[in-house]
Amino acid sequence: MKKRDVVKSNILFNDIINKGTKIKNEYFIIYYLKKDFIKNNYGIAVGKKVGKAVTRNKIKRQVRNIISNNASLFPNYHNYIIICKKEVLNLSYSKMEEVLVSLINKGESHEK
Repeated sequence: MKKRDVVKSNILFNDIINKGTKIKNEYFIIYYLKKDFIKNNYGIAVGKKVGKAVTRNKIKRQVRNIISNNASLFPNYHNYIIICKKEVLNLSYSKMEEVLVSLINKGESHEK
């Protein structure tokens, strides 16, 4: 995931959460909002309840890597906010990838 693909603006971050569609499971909450540009933008949030900074940053790195490796599975023209819950600590990387990709596919099928 490139730096230009990241949602950095607090206003845009909140706008996606307030106006976007929400899908969730026990590990992730994903908000997505359709936009006019072809490229997708992503925001990743991991709360302090998940752990200390080292743990939160590790989870963010793993989620960024999953997004980069599976970018073709994300439908175009969307902004995504991915919020990680505390239960994500119990997942291995491969299971985290499987759960996140299946949740994205679930959201894609709801939109059609």
